[in-house]
Order: sequence, then structure tokens, then C-alpha cells
Amino acid sequence: MPTIAYTDPAGVQHEVDAPVGQTVADVALKAGVPGIIAECGGALSCASCHVYVDEQWQSVVGPAVSLEDDMLDGALAERVAGSRLSCQLKVTSELDGLSVVIPAEQM
Repeated sequence: MPTIAYTDPAGVQHEVDAPVGQTVADVALKAGVPGIIAECGGALSCASCHVYVDEQWQSVVGPAVSLEDDMLDGALAERVAGSRLSCQLKVTSELDGLSVVIPAEQM
């Protein structure tokens, strides 16, 4: 089972086993990782699951699709090169070891 490393807004790292097929947001919510709110439940109508994907993983997860890109423009936290909505990142075996940082601004 893949493992995802979440760094919460306080700087604490949470390593969580992530079932394939779930989203990075759902895994964080079920594990109680602080900072992922995901108010819309993955419907792309908020940006409260914004994460910063570690640079080495950006090419693996790929770029945001158009609607996600638009939502990131309105995110409370600063947008950076690795910004993604974690509800749009499906866990695959290729994401084993994925590292994301949760911005404090969405809390």
C-alpha cells in the first residue's frame, strides 16, 4: 500500500498508508491529518484541500486540469508551482512516498 507524507501547518509530518483509488484528500481526512478541510467533498467547488506537492513529485502527479487550475487561482493560500487540490489527486502505486505540505491559510 502506498504511503503519503503530509506536513501539516504546524510542521509536523504524518505518514499515512493510502489505499489505491482514494484521493489524497480523503486519505488525510480519514487519518485525521490537520489542515485538510475539503468542504466540497471533492466537487471542485472550494479550495480547502490545497496542498503543495514536493518538487520531485510534481511531474508524477502532473498539472492541474482547467477547472482545478481556476479553483487554485481563488485559493486562500498562496499559489506556487506545486499547488494542487488534493481531492483531485488519486492514489496510485506510483505515488508511494508522495510528499505534500498543507498551507496554514486554509485552516
